[in-house]
Amino acid sequence: MRKLPQDLVREEVLALTAYHVGEAAGMVKLDAMENPYALPQELQREIAELVSAAAVNRYPDPQAPELKARLHQTMAIAEAFDILLGNGSDEIIHIIIQALARPGAVVLAPDPTFVMYRMYALVNRMRYLGVPLNPDFSLDCARFLAAIEEHQPALTFIAYPNNPTGNLFPETTVLRILEAAPGLVVLDEAYHAFAKKSFIGRLAEYPNLVVMRTLSKVGMAGLRLGYAAGSPAWISEFDKVRPPYNVNVLTQLVAERLLVHADVLARQADAICGERGRVKAELARLPGVTVFASDANFLLARVPDAGGVFAGMKQRGVLVKNLDGSHPLLAQCLRITVGTVEENAQCLVALRASL
Repeated sequence: MRKLPQDLVREEVLALTAYHVGEAAGMVKLDAMENPYALPQELQREIAELVSAAAVNRYPDPQAPELKARLHQTMAIAEAFDILLGNGSDEIIHIIIQALARPGAVVLAPDPTFVMYRMYALVNRMRYLGVPLNPDFSLDCARFLAAIEEHQPALTFIAYPNNPTGNLFPETTVLRILEAAPGLVVLDEAYHAFAKKSFIGRLAEYPNLVVMRTLSKVGMAGLRLGYAAGSPAWISEFDKVRPPYNVNVLTQLVAERLLVHADVLARQADAICGERGRVKAELARLPGVTVFASDANFLLARVPDAGGVFAGMKQRGVLVKNLDGSHPLLAQCLRITVGTVEENAQCLVALRASL
């Protein structure tokens, strides 16, 4: 008798729910932490000319030396440290977990945080332990250090700033975790362009530190490029797990050229930060709404009825992320990406009408 999927698929996978991406056609899309700004027309033309001559009939260079050199220069990564490239930071997370997935090995992270840490850990049969944040989303340093002492994690993830809460844990707390952790600590700096803080410059101080980033939040979400910087000892092991042609020709070419124009992306990030402060102030004035501090390109807000408000905003053409039900600390919470001035205005109008 022919077996069904539920007879053959591993129990850990059967128990998971696939990552859901909402339908966004025709909507003001404020659900995925994307940069809302298009590239300047002159830069669009430059990219178009570059792409038109791309050797798409050939496999990409698996080492991408030009792109790595540009990242070293633009992101101030010392030459002593190597770079691992991935198809988005999601793949970087998966690669690192696959490399460290010995039987019984533990992955530790704050809770709530980016869901893919847990998902990839479970898929690879690692033990995943989330250390609850405080109700205000601050990290209880003593509790986290006690978890490190008890469980001796092979891998610790710290999102810096955290997603979906948006807050930046204190530098002193992160340093204590780095000093206490017996295994690798991955600092996920996906939102570094908005937080203006980074541990890239401290890689030499902590041999157990790898800094991971993505270019998705600064205007390249469609290219799917993530990278991790760390000692050659770590990166060379992760590179054994990396699929050989994981970053395609077009991504390599376009990302390298856009990084030449990092000043354009930096100005867009600054504009988003300015709008973040304005939108936060507007949200704080709404009755029944609590908005939390953010160092990212999104805001977390607690509303009286998240499901109803989400549906009302969607009906009015604005898509945000409803986090209610995903974690007890996120009850009645919406995550709102900071958009353009016009998008943010539409968002506020839709939110007010939906309360």
